[in-house]
Amino acid sequence: MENVSTPHFLLLLVLALLFTFHLQTIIRVECSNLNYTKYKQVSTLRLERIQRHLDKINKPPVLTIESEDGDLIDCVHKRNQPALDHPLLKNHKIQKRPAMMPKEMNMNINIESINERSSKNGGSWQMWHQNGTRCPKGTVPVRRSTVHDVLRAKSLYDYGKKQRRSPLLNRHSEPPDVVSGNGHEHAIVFTKAGEEVYGAKATINVWDPMIEVVNEFSISQIWILSGSFDGSDLNSIEAGWQVSPELYGDSRPRLFTYWTSDAYQATGCYNLLCSGFVQTTSKIAIGASISPLSSYNAKQYDITILIWKDPTIGNWWMRFSDNTLVGYWPAELFTHLADRATMVEWGGEVVNSRANGQHTSTQMGSGHFADDGFGKASYFRNLEVVDTDNSLTSASNILTLAENKNCYNIKSFYNNKWGTHFYYGGPGNNPQCK
Repeated sequence: MENVSTPHFLLLLVLALLFTFHLQTIIRVECSNLNYTKYKQVSTLRLERIQRHLDKINKPPVLTIESEDGDLIDCVHKRNQPALDHPLLKNHKIQKRPAMMPKEMNMNINIESINERSSKNGGSWQMWHQNGTRCPKGTVPVRRSTVHDVLRAKSLYDYGKKQRRSPLLNRHSEPPDVVSGNGHEHAIVFTKAGEEVYGAKATINVWDPMIEVVNEFSISQIWILSGSFDGSDLNSIEAGWQVSPELYGDSRPRLFTYWTSDAYQATGCYNLLCSGFVQTTSKIAIGASISPLSSYNAKQYDITILIWKDPTIGNWWMRFSDNTLVGYWPAELFTHLADRATMVEWGGEVVNSRANGQHTSTQMGSGHFADDGFGKASYFRNLEVVDTDNSLTSASNILTLAENKNCYNIKSFYNNKWGTHFYYGGPGNNPQCK
């Protein structure tokens, strides 16, 4: 056997170590709020793929604002935003404003809402506003995505996407997003299927529910739906607030949007994590944390979300709280919603992964049952729909659903100030919750 000299051996050893390092890099992923720290063996090839994807969605900023919660908000020129990378929007001309606004109801509301408190707190709707810096005119604020954000997802393909639902049952009396189960539990109200709907509105108070494990979430939102409820062509537009440690790396409630045109299979995503939603405001960052928050038996803070179809152009617009036009989903993204919606849902959703062999303790809403009422339970108030005349009318003849009332429940009401409204939520795991 031939002897290998010491210098030659050392050279081979160094080359082997360099090769190993090239193939594999150790990445630390940490989420301290959930005591979630783990190490992943990530190949350099995978890191390169992730970085290429991030380069697509993190556009070159005109200005970057650092938020107190650690977010980086990039002020991106509106013509460079991710939406316009969509193949159907290559020659899209950004619509500055909707051609028509819905005709509003006038209701006497005296509760402090986010638009009232914004003036008292220096315009602090979102945490990044506390920096005092704003995005310049002609730009849109985009929350920067990181390698760690992607690594918390199951895969690069799954990053920013809701899990695909299992095949939906043929039950048209119940809303499509809930009949599939798949570990998701709801407390919602919804309109009857088949109605002609052109938008929806609600005011939702914002809490910081506890999340048990990192891949669970708690959401409070509006769903605008159309298409086959038992097929693969369901169209959905969604907006509200959510706590999702997997998506954001923390347990802060954040403003979010979502869309799909094929029942959550291949199209659509959260926020601006893919091309599609066209942002027009420089004030609001989708995916950024909301501040301040409601407290138990103390001040309640809420946000108002209106989504409606511009009857002239056909795009679906979103308005946030103080009449800020956030942006729109172009009609080109959809099949059925290019025409109209046929159902609206309002309410809460959590993931119950049964990580410890029992029902999750992830909270919905405030973490308190609907029976506890104002100041304790979470609420949606002034539920309205946009009708065929482009008028906002109070939602009526609504149905309620909660799969497991011992874990999360819901109770709806009507009065002259809050119109159609409901309390909802719960603590999850408790002696009665199986």
